[in-house]
Amino acid sequence: MPSAVYILGLSVFALGTSEFMLSGLLPPIADDMNVSIPQAGLLISAFAIGMVIGAPLLAVATLRLPRRTTLIALISAFGLGQVAGALAPTYEVLFVSRVVSALACAGFWAVGAAVAIAMVPVGARARAMAVMIGGLSIANVLGVPLGAFLGESLGWRSAFWAVGAASAVALAGVVTRIPRIPLPDRKPQLRREVAIYRDRQVWLSIVITALAAGGVFCAFSYLAPLLTDVAGLSAGWVPWVLALFGLGALIGTTIGGRVADAHLFGVLMSGISASTVFLVALALLASNQVAVVILAFLLGLSAFYTAPALNARMFNVAGVAPTLAGATTTAAFNLGNTSGPWLGGAVIDADLGFPATAWAGAAMLLLGLAAVAVSLRLGSGGTPSRRVAAGAPAHAVTGQPTDRTAGAQA
Repeated sequence: MPSAVYILGLSVFALGTSEFMLSGLLPPIADDMNVSIPQAGLLISAFAIGMVIGAPLLAVATLRLPRRTTLIALISAFGLGQVAGALAPTYEVLFVSRVVSALACAGFWAVGAAVAIAMVPVGARARAMAVMIGGLSIANVLGVPLGAFLGESLGWRSAFWAVGAASAVALAGVVTRIPRIPLPDRKPQLRREVAIYRDRQVWLSIVITALAAGGVFCAFSYLAPLLTDVAGLSAGWVPWVLALFGLGALIGTTIGGRVADAHLFGVLMSGISASTVFLVALALLASNQVAVVILAFLLGLSAFYTAPALNARMFNVAGVAPTLAGATTTAAFNLGNTSGPWLGGAVIDADLGFPATAWAGAAMLLLGLAAVAVSLRLGSGGTPSRRVAAGAPAHAVTGQPTDRTAGAQA
């Protein structure tokens, strides 16, 4: 695996820490900004929505720009967004800084995924994506708990400064380690790129990704109150259980990345099925402290075991538009990260209790399994988009780099 792929994983660590750390910083932010907890929670929603909208928009806007230059610009903008958040004098300024950071984060994910895919052969796509997703897993294991610790010890602004520093390190890595990847001889054409959206397999991949992510985060977003109010654990246990979920995610990403290249649909079916079983068990055993802790680890493992296959599947069916494929996957994941917690909140508002979020999440995953079955029935796992493959160069369809790209990598 090229070292540049690991630099992208390091960058994703900074991005992921910023995206998820606010879950442990809402009370101090609300107190400092003189807003309610729900208002402070809108900062999380703003980031997720910015990711959904920003990924495809920035992918289109940067379609003909050099990949390395685009990555440098985006990670720089993201770092400046963290500095702006740390210095924000008002809630409104902090809100805008989160939107800007989300847009830069979405763009970096989309372009970074395309760059990672371009630097490896087709048979290593899932492993390359596993490295990037591994950065997100480590963010959950280390970055988010560390952000909560800094927020409690030195104030919430210190967490933003820490992510800004991590972004600076990532920027240095991108500048020094990411190779110059030439634009293809044939300039990307927006009409041909967006034609992937006329392929039903692309839309099925979007649906599968959104449901797989949404089902897990429907329950995970409310894991803290389930631990304390239903299982009866003390609040001090919450960071440790969240870190255990992140550890499972890291292990799952590693395993899934190694298996998915050879057995993509097998990973999708087994991973989503396992997550469904674990959510049902969580709903049934929510009052059992030992079971809840173990299931949190297993849920992180199964969810992120599936993630590399979800990413690789989109590149398989939309390989002729790699940047837009990466952007679409990013948007699909964040669509799930937005709709899942919303459904969980609706279940709670209906007075069905915190364990009911696991039932709702399991229902979403069952729909995801049905979509996987439909996708498998319609075509093989490695089939590129039929809408655009006919007019694309051979290297674009297969995902193999051109001779010029290979030379740049060397």
